[in-house]
Amino acid sequence: MQFGLFGAAQAQGRGPDVDSAAGFHDFIDYVIEAEALGFHSAFVVEHHFTGFGQVSATLQLLTWIGARTRTLRLGTAVIVLPWHNPVLLAEQAATLDLLSGGRLDFGVGKGYRHNEFAGFGIPIAEAAPRFEEAIDVITLAWTRRERFSFEGRWWRFSDILVEPPPVQQPHPPFWQGAGHPESIRRVAARGHALLLDQFASTEETGRRFALYREAVEARGDHFDPARVGVARAFHVARDAADKQAAVERRLAAQRRMHAMSAGPDGTSQSSIMAFSDTLEASEESALYGSPDDIARKLERLQAMGVEYVLLNGGGTSRENLRRFAREVMPAFRTEPPLRAAE
Repeated sequence: MQFGLFGAAQAQGRGPDVDSAAGFHDFIDYVIEAEALGFHSAFVVEHHFTGFGQVSATLQLLTWIGARTRTLRLGTAVIVLPWHNPVLLAEQAATLDLLSGGRLDFGVGKGYRHNEFAGFGIPIAEAAPRFEEAIDVITLAWTRRERFSFEGRWWRFSDILVEPPPVQQPHPPFWQGAGHPESIRRVAARGHALLLDQFASTEETGRRFALYREAVEARGDHFDPARVGVARAFHVARDAADKQAAVERRLAAQRRMHAMSAGPDGTSQSSIMAFSDTLEASEESALYGSPDDIARKLERLQAMGVEYVLLNGGGTSRENLRRFAREVMPAFRTEPPLRAAE
């Protein structure tokens, strides 16, 4: 089993005496230490208009991280394609792949937060077709070595050549976030890797994993469990009270996310928003507790076939990261650590 990170930096508030970059630098140092501790990757989110400083310029942050690391895979989880010019995005992502020596994992999604679509003036009902068209453009941009033209519903490009070419061939791996059965089947049909969210129960995560494996094998392709990243919140608790406080913080964050994501009628159709709004459900889906508690939850995921877990620590606690690396990871490690962390 291999482990990566999933999450985001958080900028500080504005003001003459506030270092707005401090949260970003803390996150960068956290990721650098994760590489030293043997983590395989860092997947970074994209969000806008939150009011609490979540990452909005994912590729720029990953470029900085790429310059400070050597082996860590650099993932986007996810860039929301309906908001971006796909040709400009293909150029920017290929530049990161080039500068990092081929370490980009290009995670994409169609988005789910109503407030973000409203802020961009894009109807959320157009998310899926805009997403599919953008995938077609980016794939074409990365695989054509001569000039091409494209005419779609939202994007038209005439006689263009997208530069630079990415290092990874035929292109950086696409990772798609999906949860609904038909969405998972579409990910498999495109030959893309799958990202599963951190909120679904262990049982539901297992069903989604099995569905993707079935869809991949039905196409006659080899199924590789390393191409399914399962996000899980984690907290190595000092005691029962510490664990309970972490669960309560997690549930409060989920409720805040729901408030931002819901449409005017208070609902959302996204699978990521289908979590149960209870402390018990929050605890069940998260890797919270003692090292032994967490190991048992990982063993359950592993028994379902899961071999790649992306950890969201809800912050940049070095103690939490180090305890997981030293007290949990050794029992599941499939490769030696890169080097000892300082």
